[in-house]
Amino acid sequence: MVDVNCDCGAKAIYTRKYEGNSYCATCFKDQFEKRVKRTIREHGLVEKNDVIVVGLSGGKDSSVSLALMKKIFGSRPDVKIIAVSIDEGIEHYRDKSLDVTEELTRKLGVEHYIVSFKSNLGKSIDDIMAVKAAGTKNLNSCTFCGVFRRYLLNRAARELGATKVCTGHNMDDEAQAVLINYLKGDLKRLARMGPKPALKNNDKFVPRIKPLRDIPEKEVALYALVSKAGNYWGECPYVSGIRFEVRDFLNDVESRHAGTKFSFLRTFDAMLPVLRESAERSGLTEITECENCGEPCSGEICKVCELLDKLDVNLAKQEMLVQELVR
Repeated sequence: MVDVNCDCGAKAIYTRKYEGNSYCATCFKDQFEKRVKRTIREHGLVEKNDVIVVGLSGGKDSSVSLALMKKIFGSRPDVKIIAVSIDEGIEHYRDKSLDVTEELTRKLGVEHYIVSFKSNLGKSIDDIMAVKAAGTKNLNSCTFCGVFRRYLLNRAARELGATKVCTGHNMDDEAQAVLINYLKGDLKRLARMGPKPALKNNDKFVPRIKPLRDIPEKEVALYALVSKAGNYWGECPYVSGIRFEVRDFLNDVESRHAGTKFSFLRTFDAMLPVLRESAERSGLTEITECENCGEPCSGEICKVCELLDKLDVNLAKQEMLVQELVR
């Protein structure tokens, strides 16, 4: 294998096939940070007097997001950065990643709060997987986890006075989500996507921003390594669902046609204003409040309350069955 040098003359560690340029570790870090800053600037993701809650799982994406938000805005007195980690209650996985989040936030000097499923919803993901909810056989663990995490992160951010929630979604995450929602025919979710989703104003909903949205996943992973950002590399034991089939499909196409993911996402961005206009006319962007818990949602009952109700119904069925067997 022939060594390749960066434009600065140093030995390159990475070559962007879709771009044709090679970078040494220092130039890669600098160029990566410039791209993130450009995304923030072009989309107006951060504004004066923002209080930004970064959703911190301990994985590469969220850890890099927190480190960069602190690096870019840490010296600004008008911008406050806070980290919030959601503890889903997955034994031998989340407890290990939370150790990483606590170490990282101490290192960066960032306030850190941990919000658990068990304390706030009465059930951990381990509990939920043990129940195997009746009427939710078509839903996997990621459905419960995703819905509950978004719910608790939004609530925690609001209680902390946040004006924005920063997530670590990278370009691969966004491309996968676009294709999944297209395959499902979910216009509502498609219309809510983008680096800075356009939603109806609701005092209980904290807008989300995605500064890593234009960065491929493998480049986020490389930045995490070369910048020595502390992060956890473990994989959730319950991981499943269509997303991983879509991920493999997009990766396969990208490997044969470099730049496909960029083109796919840019095309979606160009279509987004039309999608939002259509969703607006159809009333799909309306945000109401759940009749049960009062949290923002798009219907009468939020998805969290709906899923919790199904879990409780199935748990009651299981208890009845056990009692009959004991008799």
